[in-house]
Amino acid sequence: MTYIIECSNLTKKFKGKTALNSIDLKIPRGRIVGLLGPNGSGKTTFIKICNSLLTPTKGEIFIDGKEPGKETKAIVSYLPEGNYLNDWMNVRAIIGLFNDFYKDFDSKKAYQLLKDLNINPNDKFKNMSKGTKEKVQLILVMSRDAQLYLLDEPIGGVDPAARDYILDTILKNYNEKATIILSTHLISDIERILDDIIFLKNGEIIMSNTVDDIREKQGKSVDSLFREVFKC
Repeated sequence: MTYIIECSNLTKKFKGKTALNSIDLKIPRGRIVGLLGPNGSGKTTFIKICNSLLTPTKGEIFIDGKEPGKETKAIVSYLPEGNYLNDWMNVRAIIGLFNDFYKDFDSKKAYQLLKDLNINPNDKFKNMSKGTKEKVQLILVMSRDAQLYLLDEPIGGVDPAARDYILDTILKNYNEKATIILSTHLISDIERILDDIIFLKNGEIIMSNTVDDIREKQGKSVDSLFREVFKC
């Protein structure tokens, strides 16, 4: 088995507060992984370290055998929780920007996904609803042929009717040899697409398992197990 992410003793502190505490983890290729935990558990910190937006305080992390940096950015497609696009641009211009910047970007796929969701590529980003902005950002991320997709709350702002389509879009538009790490609070909505789960609490991994194992051996859904572990 080969791993897209390997980390050892990974620790991140902010002004004395420990966001990640001595994490040891290996994530295989070709998996869809739910990174799950309450607010402040370290999910976004971990994703940002993987995308080289933060550096560890201590320990090691490797993406495809390399430390996060310029080389790994070429194989990582990252969706942050908040808006990261320029409001004054229209969608067509943003697609052109992505096409110029990323060698693995497929503009034809992006336009098809926009069409499927009835989003006009000539519309300016600033005139869109929050949910439509999130759809556009996800389309851009999933239109890359990356090896690792890091999705931080990809369906948090969209209506329930659109969530199934977005999840199906995720399933249909990534290389099967690639890995998706998906962080969200909407566990019941995403559970059907997950292969594995990682539970984080106070910067520590308290559980890491396959979804099949949870269902077969514990007889529970991921959502019910999450509620039990975190007393939701």
